[in-house]
Amino acid sequence: MRSRKPGMWWGAAIEAPDPGALARFYATLLGWPVVHQEPGTAVIGTPGGAFLVFQQATGYEPPTWPPAPGAQRPMMHLDFQVDDLEDAVAEALALGAQLSPTQPQENVRVLADPAGHPFCLCRDDG
Repeated sequence: MRSRKPGMWWGAAIEAPDPGALARFYATLLGWPVVHQEPGTAVIGTPGGAFLVFQQATGYEPPTWPPAPGAQRPMMHLDFQVDDLEDAVAEALALGAQLSPTQPQENVRVLADPAGHPFCLCRDDG
């Protein structure tokens, strides 16, 4: 895109009832910096140069995992590879995540962030 200049942020936008709080959750969990914040928007930077953008959503309804008829479906989720699955889950729970009662794989743990978005911690056994 010709209108983009070096240093401009880009990335997935995630709706949240409190974008600043959700950005701080992921920034603390992942050790990535909050690089921009204004009313209704917060952005964290990733080591690869992409960004996660958290945006204010009026009337926000958290998705349901696993999907259920008539409930808000997850539209996307974040996956994070980890070395020690138990330790990573404990750290996420201590920061306010919730462990899903449904765990479809032995080497993956499905959690929900404080706004209810599902995310996965994945241990690569390969």
